[in-house]
Amino acid sequence: QVRLVESGGGSVQAGGSLTLTCVVSGYTRLNACMAWFRQPPGKEREGVAAIWRSATGTYYNNPVRGRATIYQDSTKNTLSLRINNLTPEDTAIYYCAARDGVCGDPTWKPASSYSYWGQGTQVTVSS
Repeated sequence: QVRLVESGGGSVQAGGSLTLTCVVSGYTRLNACMAWFRQPPGKEREGVAAIWRSATGTYYNNPVRGRATIYQDSTKNTLSLRINNLTPEDTAIYYCAARDGVCGDPTWKPASSYSYWGQGTQVTVSS
């Protein structure tokens, strides 16, 4: 059974940083795209960043480009996202997701293309 479990969310002041972590279990495919999505209050879910599990290719959506880093540990079972210089616009529920196949730009972005999802972790940024 595939499980993705996020942690690391919380409340932070604008200008601060957070690192979110997703522990992946039951999913051993290396030819896979691992991603972080977020859903702000009242808005659609949007892609934040993605990484090809078997390689080092990374992809970022414009709102976080230059402020975020997606990375994974050597076992490929822990996916992390660090966002610096947070703003209230970063307030959202953050989800990690996985799908079979390579990552590409912009093909990594559609949430509907991902088969596996975590339960989400809330990030609230106050001004």
